[in-house]
Amino acid sequence: MKNLKERIKNYWARRVPSFVRQRLREFESEKRGLWLAEIARYLPKGKPIRILDVGTGTGFLACLLAAEGHTVTGIDLTSEMISRAEEFAKAVKVPAKFLVMDAECPNFPPESFDAIVTRNLTWTLPDLQKAYRSWHELLAKGGTLINFDADYCHEFSDAEDLALLPDHAHKLIPTDLVAENDEITQELCAYQKRRPEWDLRLLLDAGFSRVTVDAGVWKRVYPVPDEFYNPTPIFTIAAEK
Repeated sequence: MKNLKERIKNYWARRVPSFVRQRLREFESEKRGLWLAEIARYLPKGKPIRILDVGTGTGFLACLLAAEGHTVTGIDLTSEMISRAEEFAKAVKVPAKFLVMDAECPNFPPESFDAIVTRNLTWTLPDLQKAYRSWHELLAKGGTLINFDADYCHEFSDAEDLALLPDHAHKLIPTDLVAENDEITQELCAYQKRRPEWDLRLLLDAGFSRVTVDAGVWKRVYPVPDEFYNPTPIFTIAAEK
């Protein structure tokens, strides 16, 4: 698992330059409002809360939520991503804190956060059970986990279908990185079962309650192919402590 995690970290370090530009464009597009609407379904109304963005990448969700008045910390395993997340926050003029940290075992005191959010991360974690248990401990009583992800290990997009699309989020990824991502995905498949059914069991085992799945988020956020379009159907898993 250690070698796999290092490989994932190196892959994302190579993705940083083009990835941060795409996230900035996403922040300035109509997608900003669409993502806020999805997150707002699960957060308490009318008050600022403490939020942890796990696998923050270049800080898209962290900055989105900090701009709404929340106290947000973003963590990522890749130091290059964290550096760009700090630049991202300055560019969009929001106060968010960013730290290099392992998503499977974040180093914070128990009950440090009222909500944890994450997007397209959990499928990359070799030990998802460990991560869910760690996150449960970090949430205050009544806190919420909001996980946007997809069953990437079992829902491969057909290359020919992608080639026919006018635009999509993977269009500009170099061929060598596409191949590296495919190899990493194949290796991750050895650790994962069908999702989100698997997540439901892991979350309940970790102590979460009121676990819900929303498979409709994909169509609401990506109604038409554009440069942010994710060809693999994403779902939302929400759970309470």
